Amino acid sequence: MAKTETGKKKATILTGVSEVDERLGGGIPLGSLCLIEGHSDAGKSVLCQHLTHGTLTQGGISVAYYTTENNVRSLISQMESLSMNVLDYFLADHLRIFPLTFRNATMQGGTKPFFVLTHHFTHLPQDFKLIIVDSMTLLVAHSNPVAIIDFFSKCKSLCDQGRTIIVVAHSYAFEEDMLSRTRSLCDARFKLRLEQVGDAMIKLMEVLKVRGAERPTGDVVSFNIEPKIGMKIIPLAKARV
Repeated sequence: MAKTETGKKKATILTGVSEVDERLGGGIPLGSLCLIEGHSDAGKSVLCQHLTHGTLTQGGISVAYYTTENNVRSLISQMESLSMNVLDYFLADHLRIFPLTFRNATMQGGTKPFFVLTHHFTHLPQDFKLIIVDSMTLLVAHSNPVAIIDFFSKCKSLCDQGRTIIVVAHSYAFEEDMLSRTRSLCDARFKLRLEQVGDAMIKLMEVLKVRGAERPTGDVVSFNIEPKIGMKIIPLAKARV
C-alpha cells in the first residue's frame, strides 16, 4: 500500500511482481473499474491470479473471483502450480470463487445475466473489495449494446462506493464503437498480446491507463509464464536480441 500526503496508507491492488507493479504506477487504486483485454493465451488469467494473490497477501482486502475458465479446485491448483498459494485464504473465507457458465439460450441479449452478476456483487460482504470476472467474452459477444453499457455503468457505481472491479474480455468480443464507449468508463485498462521474437512467442502487456496512480505508469511489460514462478519478466531489449 502507498502512503498519501497525510501519511495514511492508500489502498491499492497489486500483483506482487515488483516490475509489473512499477509499470502500474504503484498499483491500481482501490475503487477503480478495470478492463483487461487481449488475445487468447496472452496471460490475462494469470495476470488476474497475480492480482488476486498480491491483494490477499497485503491483508485487509478479500477477493471474489468469478471464472468461466475453472472450477474451484482447478483454479486453486493452477495458482498453486505458479507458487501462488491461496487455499488458506479460501478456507478462511477471504477468497470466494464462483464458476460461471453462460449458455446461448439463456443470455437474452445479456440483460438477465448482467443483472444477476451485478446483484451478486452488491450482496458480497463489504470486505470483498476486489471483484474479478474472468472472462466476459462469450456474454459480451451475445449481448446488446444497451445491456453492456448498463453493466459497466453499474460496475462503475459500485467502484465509486469503494470496490475495485476487474473485467476480462477478448477485444474481438466488442464492436469497435462499443469498445470505445466501454473503455471510456474504465479507470484502468490493460491490453495483452502475443508477439513473435525470433523463434519464441512472448507475452506483452500494454498499460494504457491507470487513473489516480501514485506514480507515472509504464508502457509495455514483456513476460513469459513459467511453472513455480508465474509471470517472469523479460526485458524487451533482451528478448529482441
